[in-house]
Amino acid sequence: MRKIVQAENTPKPLGAYSQAVKAGRFLFVSGQLGIDPETGKLASDNITEQTRKAMENIKAILEAENYSLNEVVQTNVYLSSMKQFNDFNHEYEKHFDKEPPARVTVGVELGLGALVEISVIAYNE
Repeated sequence: MRKIVQAENTPKPLGAYSQAVKAGRFLFVSGQLGIDPETGKLASDNITEQTRKAMENIKAILEAENYSLNEVVQTNVYLSSMKQFNDFNHEYEKHFDKEPPARVTVGVELGLGALVEISVIAYNE
């Protein structure tokens, strides 16, 4: 079974992709920038604030399908500068208080001048 997910009070996709796709017990959440859903703009020009907002958006998408951050098994993180890794990581780890998921972190150029983009895969038993 495959279901397209669009959570309320979260930023709409910026292109031709779904916000998330539920496939069986897996939920694949597309990359989320630190966009404020009310303004449609980046929450700030600060890596910590953008990370926090991206994680809040991810949490809202997960909760729309009755998942939680504790059920995230994989994250993919894209940073516009690896020099900001420590500041990113300090905020990120606050959202996974026990048994954090597997993670890939790479440096790339991001759209909209974003400093961070995060995608996740969650599994619900």
